[in-house]
Amino acid sequence: MSIPNHILEQLNSQADLISIIGRHTTLKRAGSEYKGCCPFHGEKSPSFYVNPQKNIYHCFGCSVGGNAISFLRDYENLTFIEAVKELSKQTGIEIPEDEQQNVSYQRSAPKPTHKPTAPNRSATPSKNQSTNHASVHQDSSPNEQVRAKQNAHQDDTYQDSTYNDINNNDINNNDINNYHDYPPLDAYDSAPYSMDNMDDYGSDYQNDTSQPPSWLMNDDTAALYDDSNAHNDSNAPTKDGNLYDLLEQLQQFYQQNLSKHPHAKHYFLSRGLTEDTLETFGLGYAPFGWQHLEHQFPQDIEGLKALGLVRQSESGRDYDLLRDRVIFPIRDNQGRTIGFGGRALDDEVKPKYINSSDSPVFHKQHVLYGYYESRQQRANDWLVVEGYMDVIALYQAGIYGAVASMGTAINESQISRLLTLNPTLTLSFDGDSAGQKAAWRTLEVALPVLADDKELRFLTLPNNHDPDTFIKSQGSDAMREQITNAMPLSQYIFAYLSDRYDLKLAEGKAKLMSQVRSLTTALPKGSSFRYLLNNDIYQKLGGKRSQNVEAKDALLDFDGDMTISQQLQLCFLFQPRALLEDPIESIWQQAGIIDLQLPAHIKQKASADSLRALAWEDLQDDALFDIVSTIKRCLNCLPKDANAAAHFVLSNVQYVTQEKLSRSWAGFYKTLTARNILSLDQLIENLVMQLLKLHLQKKMQELIKNPDHIKLAIVRKQTQLLNDWLLAQQAEQSAQMGAMPS
Repeated sequence: MSIPNHILEQLNSQADLISIIGRHTTLKRAGSEYKGCCPFHGEKSPSFYVNPQKNIYHCFGCSVGGNAISFLRDYENLTFIEAVKELSKQTGIEIPEDEQQNVSYQRSAPKPTHKPTAPNRSATPSKNQSTNHASVHQDSSPNEQVRAKQNAHQDDTYQDSTYNDINNNDINNNDINNYHDYPPLDAYDSAPYSMDNMDDYGSDYQNDTSQPPSWLMNDDTAALYDDSNAHNDSNAPTKDGNLYDLLEQLQQFYQQNLSKHPHAKHYFLSRGLTEDTLETFGLGYAPFGWQHLEHQFPQDIEGLKALGLVRQSESGRDYDLLRDRVIFPIRDNQGRTIGFGGRALDDEVKPKYINSSDSPVFHKQHVLYGYYESRQQRANDWLVVEGYMDVIALYQAGIYGAVASMGTAINESQISRLLTLNPTLTLSFDGDSAGQKAAWRTLEVALPVLADDKELRFLTLPNNHDPDTFIKSQGSDAMREQITNAMPLSQYIFAYLSDRYDLKLAEGKAKLMSQVRSLTTALPKGSSFRYLLNNDIYQKLGGKRSQNVEAKDALLDFDGDMTISQQLQLCFLFQPRALLEDPIESIWQQAGIIDLQLPAHIKQKASADSLRALAWEDLQDDALFDIVSTIKRCLNCLPKDANAAAHFVLSNVQYVTQEKLSRSWAGFYKTLTARNILSLDQLIENLVMQLLKLHLQKKMQELIKNPDHIKLAIVRKQTQLLNDWLLAQQAEQSAQMGAMPS
């Protein structure tokens, strides 16, 4: 059985190699890789490494190495075909039944061509034009001419009888009606295009067979158009085409068109994208015209049809799927273009987005938009968003790791793969009903792969923002803070279900608890999170709750849009004694960062400043530093009453700080006292830790942009120790909760 190479590449790249090998040996994270004892030979010291980025393994002890297929074949004693079929089941990637199916297609012989001539706008109408066309006033505006010609063609071949059978999987009936409103092909000789565009496309898409522009032709293509042998020889030999090569040429074609059509480029520029971003993502534009691809790629019709970019109506006419849409090239894990997404320039056009259909090289359910670009930037934190523009806006803001699914819900294998790259995955969905339903479906899909060391977080941006609009409104730092402060899975489940059941009634609580138990059964076998989640929800429904949980809930109830810094400032006002022992120094010591163990060559070159503990002024937050320094100065003379002490501190800080906090203090104090909350120790520690994580992330991004390898190595080590300490803290808290009776 012959299996195409591109299918094998997809199987190996999409396989969850960590899970496959993890069935036979224990793997632990070691930086960006995983290590463990080699399953192929006995050893006590781990020398077997798995790289989830490249999806390969290697043992430095016995030199064995390979990919997912080779592991199944060599360790599990499967044949090559059995290994391929097993990966096909795991990933959902189908193996073609036709053994000959691959990325090749038969190219057509070149058609006779003639030298293109400039269109004669005042010429007598062709036989296909009605007398109404001839009567279009030449002094009227181009748009009026187009509309007049459109009305004159209500009965011509581009109307209902030709295009009524457009594939309803990609274009609905409203979209068909919208496309009927476009003028017929021969109306474009009066449309407002520059002569440069007319030279490229010609005034008549049906009759002009001029050669493609030089930038689009490789040596083989150019030879086919050579005057000496190709123009008059329809039987000239042709070579088989390659879908990947054709897709690359299509991407260049669309990208070149973007610069030739200002109205299309203006769409991207108005969304805040830079020229560098346009280039990085290869963004483009598909022009007007039902058959512009056939005109530009006359020898590649079979390939275009295989890609689903050219389709055929019931009456036998070919038409282009993407027309007058900005184009988003879709890339695979190797960076090759495998498909396209097209967005209408007019929001009234439905559907707003159209993706090219599945093909031998494009399987929507296995592709994440932005994955390749994020991997090129060595992204560490991964975020699932809803659309192309969200991915691009985050990337441009320096927030790498955002991906989007291809018009379908993200699936289990994709979530598993992202959790392999980082044990914490954040999901960002719109706050409307559709967005929250999508978030809940994703939660249900993710539960079977959510082992105890994995974490799912949910981000719903305030004021109905999506990442694209939030970054424009609030900036990249605010977006990073939102991601850092995303809601954990347990909180999200309770918040989501609380809106659907009346928790004032015992019946509502019972229904909510029943659904939670149903959800937790989907967690992996042996999951301790199953018990902990059930117990946590039970406590929220009336069980005994800790002061820290009460305080956190009160803070969220008081003002969910406050920044971490503002929350911490209010906490310090309520409990100034928390600064008796500096929280930053305490965390730095507990996490072991104060005694940082570094390689000798790094320690020798490191400056003393880069090794010292962080101070409040390093966070570059003037208001927070003002509050902390003032409390430390006044700590010994503060009144015992919390409210009086807070007003004493506020009277000694700068006016800007005082003005902001005074508006919030009364409501915050009232909320906490109403819940009888006396201690904020754990909440303050948690908020400080979040600020430290955010600071280290920003510092790492700065060092990546302006390389300083010594400082970068130190910051990475500090971040690793902080994360390890945080996980240990969470495990300890979970163990304490697990010991509580249900």
